[in-house]
Amino acid sequence: MTHPEKQLATSVLVIGTGGAGLRAAIELAERGVDTLVLGKRPRSDAHTTLAAGGINAALSTMDVEDSWQQHAADTIKESYLLAHPDIVRTVAEQGARGIGDLERWGMPFAREDDGRISQRFFGAHTYRRTAFAGDYTGLEIQRTLVNRAAQLKVPVLDTCYVTRILVRDNVVFGAYGFDLETGQRYVIHADAVVLAAGGHTRIWRRTSSRRDENTGDSFRLAVLAGGRIRDPELVQFHPSGLIEPENAAGTLVSEAARGEGGILRNADGERFMARYDPERLELSTRDRVALAAFTEIKEGRGTPRGGVWLDVSHLPRETIMSRLPRVYQTLLELQMLDITREPIEIAPTAHYSMGGVWVRPEDHGTGVDGLYAIGEASSGLHGANRLGGNSLIELLVYGRIVGEDAARYSAELPAQRRSREALAEARAEVDELLAADGPENVRALQRAVRDTMTEHAGVVRDETGLRKGLAELDELEERITQVGVHPDLAGYGDLAHAFDLKASALAARATLEAALARTETRGCHNRADFPELDPAQRVNLVWAGPGRIEREELPPVPDEITALMREVSSEGKLVE
Repeated sequence: MTHPEKQLATSVLVIGTGGAGLRAAIELAERGVDTLVLGKRPRSDAHTTLAAGGINAALSTMDVEDSWQQHAADTIKESYLLAHPDIVRTVAEQGARGIGDLERWGMPFAREDDGRISQRFFGAHTYRRTAFAGDYTGLEIQRTLVNRAAQLKVPVLDTCYVTRILVRDNVVFGAYGFDLETGQRYVIHADAVVLAAGGHTRIWRRTSSRRDENTGDSFRLAVLAGGRIRDPELVQFHPSGLIEPENAAGTLVSEAARGEGGILRNADGERFMARYDPERLELSTRDRVALAAFTEIKEGRGTPRGGVWLDVSHLPRETIMSRLPRVYQTLLELQMLDITREPIEIAPTAHYSMGGVWVRPEDHGTGVDGLYAIGEASSGLHGANRLGGNSLIELLVYGRIVGEDAARYSAELPAQRRSREALAEARAEVDELLAADGPENVRALQRAVRDTMTEHAGVVRDETGLRKGLAELDELEERITQVGVHPDLAGYGDLAHAFDLKASALAARATLEAALARTETRGCHNRADFPELDPAQRVNLVWAGPGRIEREELPPVPDEITALMREVSSEGKLVE
């Protein structure tokens, strides 16, 4: 049966309606460039809305000594030297401009009495440089960007699932997809494509991502288009994700809870952080707290459900209500738990993809002409550990830069050369899945991928486990060819889940193979069989498909930045 296809044409297509995609679209629209934005979930509910703590820029509103150079130094130090110095410089230097854009568009930042934007301490930042709006910063940023895009009349398709980026001779010419509700197929012709479809943290069992987001879509779309993935093994595990209820396992308890004085205890009531970081205790860095909680649980000192306790009940009630309103509300809604009286049961949860699509520092081009990647889909800023608040400023800085470059690229493109073969392949892939009537269940296989990754590539890894994970993945990939897909009256969600599953399997393979290749412990990547950091492995691992990994040297860190790199105390600071 042939499905009628809707043909759309635009100068620049943006895939993803989170902060990164919208910022790029705004830049394009302000430059008068024809733009179309697609997302698989409502733009008002993009993943950006979940970012709680804040957004970084060296504004020096609170600490005049702060500078973009110090922000860059803190970022590279925290990345365990795996962040790309040029990308870091760009974000740090242009951060204030990003905040200025948000201000101009009406972002309600918290302010001091004299009108200055408030800035607070976060994690391993030397100075107060995190601007915020309560513990709903991401939500307010997303609202601000959605409003600005609406003012500029940027067209947004909220229920469109992109299955392929269309490429001819390493040059992009559009994308293929379908409507999640009606099944309507789309062929979108575009001079340039901006990939802003998030990371791959949903391929673990506990994750701070919601259902059906961050399933590795960006990885799959980029690799099939001829792009590559950098450092997929570098995934940040957040120390505090909920265990219950099952359908919300991994939901974040903001680290503001520890920043405000929350205490971590194991099942024996022992304040275990004293064992792992006696000076900073609960205010240690995210990778260390996650490793500590994981170790307590693994060694049998966890709760019966496999967690530890985070207790804020000793804090004054007014502190909790004014500083942790979102945590309070979340626990009431999900567990009917009053955190002013009872502790919260938590465990480490997959939180942020620090690796992602390989991009150039100057314009976030992917090496496929006309294809860009931004936000959590891209890589280069965070290295082996991410500074809290850096991901939000990255969206604004590189969203603007990519918008600017995509506008130039589209204007200079002499002709758009298309390929019937590429289109036929994309069409056939959807046809094939719609006709699939195999015995395997897509949802069950998604869970199996997540079980494999949790078991063999979680907070701590070793060669035996990673090889077992790859063997299990071989079997799962075989089973994926036997799925049954059954769209129903509720829409084409089943077809989308099948594509999510394909993306998850590809992202899982990239992660397992790169984790096996990185034979050291560095930041978030803990190898039990290689517990030391190896200075010779200050390289990015670039994955170009099964079994294809290249080691890419990083340029040296400039002297002016190196001079400012030092251990930063987290005492008295939030560590989101």
